[in-house]
Amino acid sequence: MAFEGLTERLQSALSGLRKKGKVTDADLRDTMREIRMALLEADVDYTVVKSFVRDVREKAAGQKVLEGLNPAQQIVKIVNDELTAMMGEQDVPLNRSPKIPTVIMMVGLQGAGKTTTAGKLALKLKKEQNARPLMIAADIYRPAAIDQLETLGQQIDVPVFSMGTNVDPREIVKQGLAKAEELKSDYVFIDAAGRLQIDEALMQELADVKEIAQPDEILLVVDAMTGQNATETATGFNDRLGITGVVLTKLDGDTRGGAALSIRAITNKPIKFVGQGEKMTDLDVFYPERMASRILGMGDLMTLIEKAQKDVDEKKAAEQAEKMRQNTFDFNDFIDQMDQVQNMGPLEDLMKMIPGMANNPALQNMQMDPKQIDHMKAIVLSMTPAEREDPDLINPSRRRRLAAGAGRPIVEVNRMIKQFNQMKGMMSKAMNGNTAQMEQMMGSLQGGGMPGMPSGMPNMPGMGGNMGKKMQDMAMKRMARQIKKNKKKRR
Repeated sequence: MAFEGLTERLQSALSGLRKKGKVTDADLRDTMREIRMALLEADVDYTVVKSFVRDVREKAAGQKVLEGLNPAQQIVKIVNDELTAMMGEQDVPLNRSPKIPTVIMMVGLQGAGKTTTAGKLALKLKKEQNARPLMIAADIYRPAAIDQLETLGQQIDVPVFSMGTNVDPREIVKQGLAKAEELKSDYVFIDAAGRLQIDEALMQELADVKEIAQPDEILLVVDAMTGQNATETATGFNDRLGITGVVLTKLDGDTRGGAALSIRAITNKPIKFVGQGEKMTDLDVFYPERMASRILGMGDLMTLIEKAQKDVDEKKAAEQAEKMRQNTFDFNDFIDQMDQVQNMGPLEDLMKMIPGMANNPALQNMQMDPKQIDHMKAIVLSMTPAEREDPDLINPSRRRRLAAGAGRPIVEVNRMIKQFNQMKGMMSKAMNGNTAQMEQMMGSLQGGGMPGMPSGMPNMPGMGGNMGKKMQDMAMKRMARQIKKNKKKRR
């Protein structure tokens, strides 16, 4: 996952300050040296690192910070604010035409995910705005590019305009735009040609297409795994075409994340979306503040809440909550709940959105292999309908039958049933206002012994003491601000 190495290095650098009651100028200098090395190793552009370190030092070196209360926490906030500023302060929406259609030109090098991103964005607009997009297949050079776009169109039920590979892309775009008017499309996506590298022929064709289409948005799709090459690509396309925004793809891959921190500062163009997964729904709005929070290991509660709102069936969740309150939650509900959590994405990624959990040794000790959930499902699906509704029926002989049916060891069956009963009782008490056991459960996450997790987990870095509380407070305040902002937008 992107930024893991950077998060670990930054947390290490800042935790050194936390241990000091008083922070001297020498301490700050040492910390800034570590931050500088962490950013360079993450493949952030050297000039960007230089200005970032200078800005943080200037703001943190004042007497009010070093001699004030909680100087370490104030420095963390300065680093967080500067990271956010480096990536663009706030999210930037898509440009929209005053009259339909809004024309979006997708550009980028081959292999960056340009065609897939066009499909993901078309689906996002269709689902969220009830839009009627049209995609134009104007990449006639890459083998199977047109076939890929047509396949995606069928998958997401979005029309694709194509004329094959023997027609000039300029003519395809002209006729595609005429088709969009005929269909009264809200959005038109032009999947323009790509190359393995920038060349004059490519740029001239793209410039001609831009002249014909007069796009409202020129989105450059960049592979985050290419590191500093991503900023060079962005500069090349921007100088020639005047891009309006960037989409970073493969941010979930084995990448150091430097592209996300450099592109805005180098091109002065906003990152508008990030792709983090292979599913067609894996495209998210880029929020600089949230990304800075993640990089510093402070979580991302707003994205977690939005994921839950989008992927969880509210009616079913309310029914399950009532069952928890009445202590009638059964294995059928358990399966439903696991399915809903899985729809939100990998469990370890969700956990890292909770403040203090990123790069936490506890997370590394937790075995989050998706196969474990499949094994639990196999055990539940081996139960009779009566056993699922009444777990008390499951005596030792039935447990042996379940183990054989699921192909799992008997000890695994016993452990799952024990954990289910513990969690069921705990959640029932919590839902009825008795939070003592819930607090105890959260405490055991730090000290070891939480049902379903290995014992002996170390305390969470950044979550203990005053600094941990401050980090959580900062995250909660950001969440409250974002909720207010969302309400204003809805009005």
